[in-house]
Amino acid sequence: MNETVLKLNCLNFIKTIEQKKLATKSTNNIIFFDGECILCNAFIDYMIRHDKQDRLKFASLQGDTAQSQLSAEVLRELKTIIFLSDNQVFQESTAAIRSFATIGGIHKLVLVFLIIPSFIRNIFYRIISKNRYSWFGKQSCRVPTVEEREKILP
Repeated sequence: MNETVLKLNCLNFIKTIEQKKLATKSTNNIIFFDGECILCNAFIDYMIRHDKQDRLKFASLQGDTAQSQLSAEVLRELKTIIFLSDNQVFQESTAAIRSFATIGGIHKLVLVFLIIPSFIRNIFYRIISKNRYSWFGKQSCRVPTVEEREKILP
């Protein structure tokens, strides 16, 4: 009888861990991006294609998820991607680096760029951000494909 109880407790414990993993996997790592920016959309397309472990979710800064999860201060100007991970908010170059690393594999190598102080990295990030519409253009918000709908938040 004790053996049966032990097995049931073990199975319940494993089930709980798996449920927590699924919950974490589904909403823990969110990349918020400018849905009208062609460069930003190209970045998101790349991330979706290479996120084989489904570690990331994506939401437009203009969407409902951003409105409910991010502060008004962050949303005031749509100058940067934002990476929300483990209740930490990363912006600018740090957001790009950490989101790439989350995919895993060879993408983790980008973490080496964290050695460079953010004020230096962000100089380059801000130049690109400031000129992204004139260099790459602007489009209406992307419509996710059927396969992407599970990863794209409102």
